[in-house]
Amino acid sequence: MLHSVGVHTLQLLTEAAACILLFPRFLLTAVMLWLLDFLCIRKKMLTMPTAEEAASASEEPPPDDPPVCVSDSNRMFTLESLKAVWHGQKLDFFKSAHVGSLAPNPEVIQLDGQKRLRILDFARGKRPLILNFGSCT
Repeated sequence: MLHSVGVHTLQLLTEAAACILLFPRFLLTAVMLWLLDFLCIRKKMLTMPTAEEAASASEEPPPDDPPVCVSDSNRMFTLESLKAVWHGQKLDFFKSAHVGSLAPNPEVIQLDGQKRLRILDFARGKRPLILNFGSCT
């Protein structure tokens, strides 16, 4: 029981420390998204012709030119995008592989399902170990 409480307390402290460390980075990203939205909206509104200009210019816009509209569906500063940014930064903070540190050595299961090994068990001498996670379709 005491061990379980200690583990939960440690996890809670780790999460709190991550939030404190990530919050300034998150705020900077949120401000950048807001500025991008603001600049795009401002550009669209300033370049939108008035009714008189549109009536005098009888030419049609090119067919590939999207209509000028600003809605919630084409904005970057939304709750969903902020959630995605926070989640991505949190995943980046807790990842096990970091530049300049040792490579992670997770456990893998062979195709027969019987034997469990570590990835670095497949390395032979000084030869580099190459993992290919691609697919052939």
